[in-house]
Amino acid sequence: MHHPKENPWKITSEKVIYDNPWINLTEYEVINPSGNPGIYGKVHYKNIAIGILPLDDELNTYLVGQFRFALGQYSWEMPEGGGFLDTDPLESAKRELLEETGLKAQNWTEIQRLHLSNSVSDELSIIYLARSLQQFEAEPEDTEQLIVHKLPFEQVYQMVCNGKITDAMTVAAVLKVRLLLIENQL
Repeated sequence: MHHPKENPWKITSEKVIYDNPWINLTEYEVINPSGNPGIYGKVHYKNIAIGILPLDDELNTYLVGQFRFALGQYSWEMPEGGGFLDTDPLESAKRELLEETGLKAQNWTEIQRLHLSNSVSDELSIIYLARSLQQFEAEPEDTEQLIVHKLPFEQVYQMVCNGKITDAMTVAAVLKVRLLLIENQL
């Protein structure tokens, strides 16, 4: 498919509204694609969102449950975390999987890249499938109160289908792995 290469948005000024070690919020004064003046806010993420779907030989996976501050509710999701921009994302994935579940994997496959909210942020997500699992001791961060459950993958797929799992990265990973299983690609 062909698409325009030139950015139709023209930035006339920008102002940092908020900045912390994880995110930056900038407000831009712009001329929009129709030629009219306006504003646009952009959240810049200082990390890559990393997700790992661990899948054992019996087709079980592991969900991590935690209260998500931004949502104000509890969330079940695959192991996830942030990877530094200057670090190999796979190394970040290995660290996150061990921290949250105590698992190490011998086989790693990148299965999906996503932009999680591209209308307001530049957040990139990289999702890995982790196979040939070995159990060690979990090492959660002090800000994490996690519950880890080992469940049959099919049950997790049903949780996605009936809306019990709403985390975007987990939904994408589970649906992608389900397709890979159907197509005998795993």
